[in-house]
Amino acid sequence: MGSTMDADRHLLEKEIHTEQVYSGDFLQVQRARVALPNGAESFREFITHPGAVVILAFLPNGDLLFERQFRYPLRQVFLELPAGKIDAGEDPLYTAQRELLEETGYAAARWAHLGVMHPCIGYSDERIEIFAAYDLELRGGQMLDANEFLEITRLSPQAASAAVFSGQITDAKTISALFWLPRCAAG
Repeated sequence: MGSTMDADRHLLEKEIHTEQVYSGDFLQVQRARVALPNGAESFREFITHPGAVVILAFLPNGDLLFERQFRYPLRQVFLELPAGKIDAGEDPLYTAQRELLEETGYAAARWAHLGVMHPCIGYSDERIEIFAAYDLELRGGQMLDANEFLEITRLSPQAASAAVFSGQITDAKTISALFWLPRCAAG
């Protein structure tokens, strides 16, 4: 049996030329000219992103830590799991440990990498590594960045799942991570 690449050859696009059309502090926008599988050419615009982590942080009673945070693009407060951007050259596990401590004040004795999700495959190369954190211990208060404001709350796994179906949780990374609950709730 051939590689996936061989099996998918009839779907692949080939880069002809890519240029950066915008560079910000956090994101870059690229515009690529590509050759389509049928030989025609087209353009693809996409955002390059450094990657991120999301954490299912289990308290000793089984509840999960959540954050309420205002997200400017949609101008509303969202209920989401702890998460954060992977810094250049940083190991994703270290990012998860750092972000959990900074955002919630908790550290975990045990960690498990659950998988990866790609939240915006049509216009971004972002990947989000999904982690579970167990045996949490409060180490102090939040150590938020100067421009970061969030509130910590707790939900049972059942309440979190219900919040997805009621529309209280609409954040894609949170919904994707909650999908892993049946595999990690036992710790």
